[in-house]
Amino acid sequence: MKYLPEGFGFSENQYTYTLANLEQARVQNKIIEARATMCDSSHNLIVDLGCMKGIVPRINACVGIKDGSVRDIAVLSRAGKICCFYVEGYEYRNGERFAVLNREKAMREALFYMTENLHPGDVIDAKITHIERFGAFADIGCGNVGLINIENCSVSRITHPSERFYCGQRIKAVIKDIDRSLCRFTLSHKELLGTWEDNVSGFSVGQTVSGVVRSVMDYGVFVELTPNLSGLAEIHTDDIVSSLPVPGSTATVYIKSIIPEKMKIKLNMIDFGESQPKEKISYRYFLPVSGHFDSFVYSPQSSDKKIITNF
Repeated sequence: MKYLPEGFGFSENQYTYTLANLEQARVQNKIIEARATMCDSSHNLIVDLGCMKGIVPRINACVGIKDGSVRDIAVLSRAGKICCFYVEGYEYRNGERFAVLNREKAMREALFYMTENLHPGDVIDAKITHIERFGAFADIGCGNVGLINIENCSVSRITHPSERFYCGQRIKAVIKDIDRSLCRFTLSHKELLGTWEDNVSGFSVGQTVSGVVRSVMDYGVFVELTPNLSGLAEIHTDDIVSSLPVPGSTATVYIKSIIPEKMKIKLNMIDFGESQPKEKISYRYFLPVSGHFDSFVYSPQSSDKKIITNF
């Protein structure tokens, strides 16, 4: 895509510019990036450009600041992070030369491009910016964000989006919906993690594997083998202690049977341990060749139950 998330795909040394670099970007009207080192008392962003400091005036630091539709926390939270911007000129402050930068212009241009050119079903690059109980927000281009609701993080159910994502994580996402009147993007992630058959192909009956406990029911324990695949484990108290595992803990399970027509995996619980350590998560993606989904069919053809996402 033409406009990438801020800091996406760049190394730190690419954020050091010479005066000639800055002038070239200004003359060519080109978006560049660097790290904001601080937000001053007037809520202007101060940016380290290498050859000099840059300043992003508060009203040009984020879309929505000018009209008051966005609070200043959107500017304050950029301190210490990579920001994109246009170079508009230079000025002196207390005898020091600053490059005058405009992030709002870059954001607005990217937003216009995305609302005009992207469609539901398109697969895009994204970067997780912050996580709430109900979902994860992701930068989808020049600081503009979309929301991945918790139910769209994966097929396997989770209690909090932090079980799938961490801030700063680079991911793929698929556009679920675009509200063009409000310029709002709703995203999904689960369709990129593969169908039931894609995921179950990595397992076979008779294997003993590890997974993550997602829920504990009266009739058994649901264990996640992959983010888009869970099975139901029977508990044999003769083999393990009589206490039950807790959601989020690790589990060792024996694959008893795989039943495509019922979209089920039956497991035997062998052992369970402590909560899964918080590690940086990465994913295996199953991407459409065209970069676009018209629909996504999770369920096997032989299954009576159909799970389909139409875009």
